[in-house]
Amino acid sequence: MEDESAVERAASALADVDTAGWARRFDLLSDPHRLEILLGLHRAPGIRVGDLAAALHRSENAVSQALRVLREQGWVTSTRQGRSVTYRLADETVHDLLHWIGARHG
Repeated sequence: MEDESAVERAASALADVDTAGWARRFDLLSDPHRLEILLGLHRAPGIRVGDLAAALHRSENAVSQALRVLREQGWVTSTRQGRSVTYRLADETVHDLLHWIGARHG
């Protein structure tokens, strides 16, 4: 026998949350390399790709590709300064999530 009240309450919870949006966020955060890049940007906003790559012991190409994905999702922004490009976090929810997992500012 179904508890109609419980079924309605459970079903109504789906209307309160952007499940597809949160699933995309968690998918992006599930990659350790992207998470490390986000942590680096959190601690050093306005960092150049080469410096971030050196800090993470990764190639500039790998970091650039990950930053492109994060930029396409609106998580980071880039600013051209002469010949170099700097990156910083742009999504306040991602910033809050990083704090929730223990990230601190420098």
